[in-house]
Amino acid sequence: MNEKYLPRIADEKLKLALATSGAILIVGPKWCGKTRTAEEAAASILYLQDPDHGEEYRLLAGTKPSKLLEGETPRLIDEWQTAPALWNAVRFAVDKRHARGQFILTGSVIPPDTKDMHTGTGRISRMTMRTMSLFESGESTGEISLKDLFDGKKDIFSKNKTTIEQIAFILTRGGWPEAVGEKNETYALKMVYNYLDAVANQDMSRIDDVGRNPDRVYSLLRSISRNVSTQANTQTLLRDLVSNDEDCSEKTINNYLSALKKLYVIEDLPAWSPHLRSKRAIRSTAKRHFTDPSIAAAALRADSKKLFSDFNTFGLLFESLCIRDLRIYADSLDGSVYHYRDQLNNEVDAIVQLKDERWAAIEIKMGVGQIEEAAENLIKFSKNIDTAKTPAPSFLMVLTGTEYAFQLKNDVWVVPIGCLKD
Repeated sequence: MNEKYLPRIADEKLKLALATSGAILIVGPKWCGKTRTAEEAAASILYLQDPDHGEEYRLLAGTKPSKLLEGETPRLIDEWQTAPALWNAVRFAVDKRHARGQFILTGSVIPPDTKDMHTGTGRISRMTMRTMSLFESGESTGEISLKDLFDGKKDIFSKNKTTIEQIAFILTRGGWPEAVGEKNETYALKMVYNYLDAVANQDMSRIDDVGRNPDRVYSLLRSISRNVSTQANTQTLLRDLVSNDEDCSEKTINNYLSALKKLYVIEDLPAWSPHLRSKRAIRSTAKRHFTDPSIAAAALRADSKKLFSDFNTFGLLFESLCIRDLRIYADSLDGSVYHYRDQLNNEVDAIVQLKDERWAAIEIKMGVGQIEEAAENLIKFSKNIDTAKTPAPSFLMVLTGTEYAFQLKNDVWVVPIGCLKD
């Protein structure tokens, strides 16, 4: 649409979706670039939040929604959830037209009332967008491809150009398209603070017309931030909050967590359940993560200088950054990301599993000191997989913040996050 657009990994996925579905729903956090990406593919656009015409559009959606669907295709309907009647109108139009690539719907929240909405199965496909990965923001060389590793390519070598100081800045700035390219950390942090203010003071109550206390929202965000990349359960978060909020209860926290998920602010990492040779109970609790690690940094009021004074927090946020990027890269390969932990506390930070059942185990270590131990743990873990029921891993990797990408003698890959792509 214009030359300032930074290409996204989602571009190709959207192109494929338009070629195979009547309509596409793009979901994800506010400000992650959904509308901008959709604009690149759209032939006509309906902005439901247009201040001059938005109210008229919403009235028309309640009386003659088909009129709003008229226009060149693909037709983008931005923030469609403000006029939920359009969902069924889109589904009906797709049925009548018998054509692919008719509509793109974008939205930053799950609409509050969906009981009268058809599922859209077979007509409306769904794709998730996140904030920008390091490869998309130009901060990863992309010389190591996740796809290549799954395909068994060898003799791959690369050098990371992103320093640990730059990673600390990236963690606080985030992958928000409007912030990418910003060199002033104060300005970048302010953008994320503005995002949190909008979530706490507006979005959390608007999403379902349930009033929620902004101070409590902030307290919960800080609690999740202190427990990011861990399996902290609701009781843990409650204990963290209750000293300052006597009225807080587990039910209240679950209500707030549900709203944050609907807003795509948090995106927990589910547990993976492989078949093991030994009979170990696998823990099923998800790990706490935000859709972008900068949310945690902002909630903790942590700039890059503060991260260097608290390496434990730095390491947890680095893990969260890597999980975000792995999710983006895996999604482009029709894959998903999980974590593993058993009753003996043996764990793997990330499991990437593709639709064809190929999978890889990845440990995340920011520095060089833990690489060899992490590699040995991965090998030990892989040997406990019952390959009669679960395929052997396609590869094992230690994902780092170090300088070089290479393969160890034991075949475990060492890959800096600043060298990886999909």
